Amino acid sequence: MRATAEFQVVPIGDGVSVRTEILRVVDMLKMHDFLIETHASGTNIEGELDDILAAVARVHETLHESGTIRLVSYLKLETRTDKQPTLAGKRL
Repeated sequence: MRATAEFQVVPIGDGVSVRTEILRVVDMLKMHDFLIETHASGTNIEGELDDILAAVARVHETLHESGTIRLVSYLKLETRTDKQPTLAGKRL
């Protein structure tokens, strides 16, 4: 099932800047067959629902394994039965 998502991950307790962790997240998402668009507060993703959910889980696992103690993520998902959801269809 195709889906669109907005994903925001917030590493907590790693100091003021989390740029290194966020760049790592974006690199991990780019390894998938996703269309992604980064923005100031997160990343928009278009892909298969199962792949998106697996990628989110892998982000948490990988950042924890590399020393990030606490992560808070926000994930908004959209799926449809009448047509395929796309990021292009979301642009105003």
